[in-house]
Amino acid sequence: MVDINYAAPDTLDKAVALLARTGGAKVFAGGTDVIVQLHADLIEPELLVDIKNIPEVRSIAAEKGGFRVGAAMPAMKILDHKAFATAWPGVIEGVALIGSVQVKGRATIGGNLCNASPAADSVPALIAAGAVCTIVGPNGRREAPVETIVTGPGKTSLAKGEIIASFFFPARAPHSGDCYLRLTPRTEMDIAVVGVGVSLTLDGSGTCTAARVALGAVAPTPLLVAAAGAALVGTKVDAAALAKMAAAASAACRPISDKRGTKEYRIKTAAVIARRTAEKALERARAN
Repeated sequence: MVDINYAAPDTLDKAVALLARTGGAKVFAGGTDVIVQLHADLIEPELLVDIKNIPEVRSIAAEKGGFRVGAAMPAMKILDHKAFATAWPGVIEGVALIGSVQVKGRATIGGNLCNASPAADSVPALIAAGAVCTIVGPNGRREAPVETIVTGPGKTSLAKGEIIASFFFPARAPHSGDCYLRLTPRTEMDIAVVGVGVSLTLDGSGTCTAARVALGAVAPTPLLVAAAGAALVGTKVDAAALAKMAAAASAACRPISDKRGTKEYRIKTAAVIARRTAEKALERARAN
């Protein structure tokens, strides 16, 4: 391992300045991915910029009827936030799968997203929720939907010097529900073969008025499958609508074959997991 410089700025402006002027700088949030990559000699940054001393990225608060969650908020802190967990149980299901209890004490949703693994568990749930990133960089602040961040395995759309500061989760309409489910060879501590996040809203008659379906581990990037969501809108989310949604999910898949499953297996099971996830989201929407 090469010698690495370390900095722990206490403001976003200072962090951005460090990242912008150092070509080989790396953001250090929880460190659960970065430390592993360092020890495996997968990365050799000139500078680690530790953002945990920046209050803005380590908080969770109600905002405009929704929630703003700091990108470096530890996963366990998110899981323990009762109001957020009540509003977004599907997001909680995704966050709960980020490693062991010990890992979740350090890991962050910002890191889980920016590590840019196609199989990251929190990301399809964030996409289904319609979460929007607030990004801070040399040119100021901008906002971007979560689904636009990952551009390929290990790659993001963030420019040099940019940091995701927080995620905004919008206010939930009445009769809304979300869910995240995945398929893994083992029940715990494994990487998803398929992961699906679904969020939907019903009107007073039980008709679906909005739906978002997101897939993980079935393409180079997590996917927002617009056709799958559209298959549910305007329906009672009955068997025919669910079948159409599941077919759209399968059609969107562009997986690889690996030791966890073949391409064909992933494409087929994506439909099954998508349907199960939508059914659970529907159950929650009807109860709200």
